[in-house]
Amino acid sequence: MEAPNGSAELLFESLETYSKTSFELAKLKALEALSKGIAALLARLGVVIMVILFVVLLSIGVAMLLGDLLGKPHYGFFIVAGFYLIAALLSHFFLYQWIKAPVGNTLINQVLQ
Repeated sequence: MEAPNGSAELLFESLETYSKTSFELAKLKALEALSKGIAALLARLGVVIMVILFVVLLSIGVAMLLGDLLGKPHYGFFIVAGFYLIAALLSHFFLYQWIKAPVGNTLINQVLQ
């Protein structure tokens, strides 16, 4: 049994409309996920910048305080620099566990929501 020509054309038109709508929906969902991820990243970037400024100013203050306590200002800066060297070495060896994995997981969770 064959369908009349009119119903076949109607079926193809419906299929074309459905595919276009599905494609647009997929684009919009991808755009929404991308915008959520970027918004979360920018919000966290702002907080990170503020924390970095706080740490820099605190480091200068601690270095000056230690320099006054030790009698020579440069000693305080050497001690603070040594602390940052130790922190840099620790973060180098444990970078994946502490930074890469949590940041990657956060980005993936933001995109999948």
